[in-house]
Amino acid sequence: MIWTVPLLVTVAVLGVLALSFVHRRVNLFVSRIALSAFGDYVVDSPRSNRQRDRMRAAHAGGTHRVYAARTLFYAAVLGVSGSVLGIYLAAGTLVFMDVNAETIRGTLPEPLSFLGELARLSAIEPLELFGLLLLSSATIGSGLAIGVYVLRWGLLSERASSRAAAIDATLPRTVAFVYALSRSGMAFPTVMRTLAENEDVYGEAATELAVAVRDMNTFGTDVLTALRRTARHTPSENLEEFAENLASVLGSGRSLPEYLHDQYERYQEESESRQEQYLELLSTFAEAYVTVLVAGPLFFITILVVVGLVLQDTIPILRVIVYAGLPLATAGFVVYVDSVTRTIGTDRTSLSDATDAIVPGRFTALGAIRGGSGSNVGATDGGVEDSRTGGERRAHDHQRERLEQYDRLRRTLGWARRPGELLLRRPILSLALTLPVAGVWIWTSTTPLSATSPIGVVRAVDDAVVQSTILVGLVYAALYEVQKRRTRRMESAVPDFLDRLASVNDAGMTVVESLERVADSDLDELTPELERTWRDVQWGSDVESALYRLERRVRSPLVSRSVALIVNAMSASGDVAPVLSIAADETRAARRLRRERRQVMLTYLIVIYISFLVFLGIIASLTLAFIPAIEQAAGSGVGEGISGGTPGGVGGVGNIAEGFGDVDIAGYELIFYHAAIIQGICSGAVAGQLGEGDLRDGVKHAVILLVLTFVSVVAMGLA
Repeated sequence: MIWTVPLLVTVAVLGVLALSFVHRRVNLFVSRIALSAFGDYVVDSPRSNRQRDRMRAAHAGGTHRVYAARTLFYAAVLGVSGSVLGIYLAAGTLVFMDVNAETIRGTLPEPLSFLGELARLSAIEPLELFGLLLLSSATIGSGLAIGVYVLRWGLLSERASSRAAAIDATLPRTVAFVYALSRSGMAFPTVMRTLAENEDVYGEAATELAVAVRDMNTFGTDVLTALRRTARHTPSENLEEFAENLASVLGSGRSLPEYLHDQYERYQEESESRQEQYLELLSTFAEAYVTVLVAGPLFFITILVVVGLVLQDTIPILRVIVYAGLPLATAGFVVYVDSVTRTIGTDRTSLSDATDAIVPGRFTALGAIRGGSGSNVGATDGGVEDSRTGGERRAHDHQRERLEQYDRLRRTLGWARRPGELLLRRPILSLALTLPVAGVWIWTSTTPLSATSPIGVVRAVDDAVVQSTILVGLVYAALYEVQKRRTRRMESAVPDFLDRLASVNDAGMTVVESLERVADSDLDELTPELERTWRDVQWGSDVESALYRLERRVRSPLVSRSVALIVNAMSASGDVAPVLSIAADETRAARRLRRERRQVMLTYLIVIYISFLVFLGIIASLTLAFIPAIEQAAGSGVGEGISGGTPGGVGGVGNIAEGFGDVDIAGYELIFYHAAIIQGICSGAVAGQLGEGDLRDGVKHAVILLVLTFVSVVAMGLA
């Protein structure tokens, strides 16, 4: 019908805008339209200069003219689309309200009977109808246009603020890296370029300083100008101060290692201060969670159960609280805690996966045939004729194709030969094994078709679902915890490894000899990896490649930073002892801060466990004591003689007994069971997020609480 054409056109336009965020060509098409329509309206002004600074601080891609034109284009399109949708919304409201006032008053309770006047909307005059449609169209359209414009520029400010916090969090270890390499004698421009090459290890501060390196490499800017430009554009006040002072030191001729040493000690002290603030914040979050999301739901559940058993059915309200309110509130709490503490907690540096990626000094099978002899037999040079026959060329091309396939499949074949190692490195892959087993268990251990009620169907499957969830979570948590504890034990040996390597190198040995001597020493869990690294060197690999392979096997931020320092210090000088000592101090400080966090948060983990046990105890009391007592009162008719003692007979035990036969006891018990299960999963997730800063650590806590819940439910006879 013709009245649907504007709606279809609006939906199509909005679909194209949504597609532009995921499709490159559509994105380019939208940019061209935006520049054609609004590019001339983007002019230089103090406001546009502030917007440019905001884009630089947020590291937004593209130019200011394109971003501003797209923002105006989005606002215009969504403003018009909102106006069209507003008309349809108003029309739909009128159609929906096409009922008479008597019907509305007869349906609603007496206190809400005044809503019957809403039926007047279906009988308004044409002029009033026009005003209503115009108001709805203008309100929604202008609201969407203004909202999109403000949101587009507001997101840049939010992203800049997040980057500022991330820069402040990673600045101490970045300064330590710069100080260590400067101490080794490396020229400062080379130090900056080395830092830019390791920005994935040293985080957002290194990424920000890498902008200065790109200025130097691309535009030929000198170091002082590049640093000052970075100081003007960075969203972090700490990095701004550091870059400005660093440029002044370089320009004045002052000793750079001395200045960096002072900054290194200063940022170490600030890290400890930030850690204290962080732990206080986590403590506040833990107390808020126990109060609001454990004690609060327990209070409401208890009150609603009492009201439901005594006065009026409250199962619908309980279902909303248990099945929707509790999970959504916990998810919001976890997301909020993660967003607040992401940049001020312990090290969260993301590392590349431990794959067989090509590193310096490593050759693939295809690389050996291509360049191993220094010649390329697959092509001729200029006028030199290829002397091979057609059959030899085809055979050689066939060999190259096979080697290319082998290089592509080598990693997969390696994991296939070592499935246990694959599962330890990526515990999430265990779901491919446990989920089918869980599904089979649920299918074979339940008979929902034999149930005669909806509650019976749920009770027929929920025990098997809980057992399957415990199985899936237990396998994942065990794999994750084994690998995590192994990595933590290796990290505990890293400071000793660096100290010993520094001592041996300071005694006059080369880096290779030092590595051999340290590999023979006892460094607990790190010893096998160092022995493997030394065998790498014995078999012909250079030390740099062997250390990079060590980093990829261990997959620890501490080891990655140490390897980056050692490798780059080696390229500057054979005397790496001072650099290793700095790396050992930085690693030891990072481990100390992490250990303090675990010790402090252990108290709140215990509080979360105790609060859950209290929750479980109250549920057990309601199930085993309160409900049976009310049932006994209902069956014996106790209180008939005293029911009149209360004014009007209200509140007498006899009245309670009379209405108790209509109470859905099975429904309340099922909600108790599910409330305990949901609360256990939510408490486990929060315990992992608060206690160790990672939701994956909450899986083991959730499994423990689920086991306690299931055992308690079995003991109460609900399972």
